[in-house]
Amino acid sequence: MSTTTQPLLEVKGLKKHFPIHGGILGGRTGYVYAVDGISFSINRGETLSLVGESGCGKSTVGKAVLRLYPITAGEVRLDGNRIDNLSQSDLRPLRQRMQVVFQDPFSSLNPRQKLRDIIAEPIINFGLASGSELDDRVGDLLDRVRLPRDAMYRYPHEFSGGQRQRIAIARALAPGSDLIICDEAVSALDVSVKAQIVNLLSDLQDELGLTLLFISHDLAIVEHLTHRVAVMYLGKIVELADRTTLFGTPHHPYTRALLSAVPVPDPTVKRQRIILHGDVPSPINPPSGCRFHTRCPFVFDRCKVEEPVLRDVGLGRMSACHLDVVPDTVPNQPVVAEAAA
Repeated sequence: MSTTTQPLLEVKGLKKHFPIHGGILGGRTGYVYAVDGISFSINRGETLSLVGESGCGKSTVGKAVLRLYPITAGEVRLDGNRIDNLSQSDLRPLRQRMQVVFQDPFSSLNPRQKLRDIIAEPIINFGLASGSELDDRVGDLLDRVRLPRDAMYRYPHEFSGGQRQRIAIARALAPGSDLIICDEAVSALDVSVKAQIVNLLSDLQDELGLTLLFISHDLAIVEHLTHRVAVMYLGKIVELADRTTLFGTPHHPYTRALLSAVPVPDPTVKRQRIILHGDVPSPINPPSGCRFHTRCPFVFDRCKVEEPVLRDVGLGRMSACHLDVVPDTVPNQPVVAEAAA
């Protein structure tokens, strides 16, 4: 992990609210508070994983950082320079440094282009190479993602899902990027292929010094790949810690519930499974106070009226919970035997 004091990416107070239009005249009737004031930073050469339930705002964060969505409020800085307020023309050179690997390897590649053209497109767009040098560069990228060089003359439909995601990674590397946002990049793949792609990303990070924002709901994959983890719930970060601390001694009740749901590949292991009751509240009308209080087994009066701030609770953990020490035993939650994964 980099020892540089200046993070490569800094996000401060990021908000993204989507307007809702309705009625006879189609006027604005409200907002979807998809991301509602989050802050984090990523050092050069580091992986930060963003985890949480579907709909919590993870992917919106990635797209807002990339300026695929205009942000509602907050700041995004790359190498200390603010980029959220740049015009499209001023932002264009920086896009060479920020790339994305999308979730679906089947729809993210143009079916009418051969592999060579797909990977060469960002290289040509930024004027980095042409002619035989361009072919050599595409070939080198195929070597890096463990695909044969003669594959550049084939179409996407000739590849498997895992191979297509390798192509997407090669395309992300093509302009010489140093920040890659992986938006559920392995969720559509088989288990064995997931492991191959995660190992590939880890190797590329070591070789090239890549910085990764890894968005996922698969905690087993996250534990293998990441340096630090940010847990999101309903548009907010509720816990932020390094991998060992978060998986070993989680603080926030929501984080504990998430980890208790991860299957253990040993049928003899017994542990307390935390069952959250009720549905996730609507991001259109989030609860007052702590957004998790409607489902939290440790809720008390303060939680319902005062929103907790993300604060240091020891061991380098940041947690948005009013409790200094969360009890180890959940009320009325029996210990159950986990089935084999």
